Amino acid sequence: MKNNMDKKYLDANVFIQGILREDTKYKEVILRMARKEFVGVTSILSWDEIVFVVGKFLGREVAKREGKKFFGLPNLELIDVKREVILKAQKLIEKYNLKPRDAIHSVTAISLGIKEIISEDADFDKINELKRISPESYRK
Repeated sequence: MKNNMDKKYLDANVFIQGILREDTKYKEVILRMARKEFVGVTSILSWDEIVFVVGKFLGREVAKREGKKFFGLPNLELIDVKREVILKAQKLIEKYNLKPRDAIHSVTAISLGIKEIISEDADFDKINELKRISPESYRK
């Protein structure tokens, strides 16, 4: 079993941009996770974000296919969202002026003792308890 030092939280935008863009930096993050360079962790709500955004830009059929593929990604832990997470997310929204999903992702990572979140979203830079890592740093 890997410890939390080997775990990195993946924001939904890593998956979404990996599907929508030709830019390989997003795909490289997923490939490195699949090669067990680190354990990827994300909220189960990432599935909703992926299917919604991909459906909006590429159509429902692509969204259904990508949503199904998400559940088969190797070395990825999906974390359920419980009431306690939402209550703590509300406090983060008040403290850091975050969007609801960013607060949920942040609380999920923090509650698991994960210190790093891979994301393009600079809003995570406000959160003292997390260090944001750009997918760009995974580009070969």
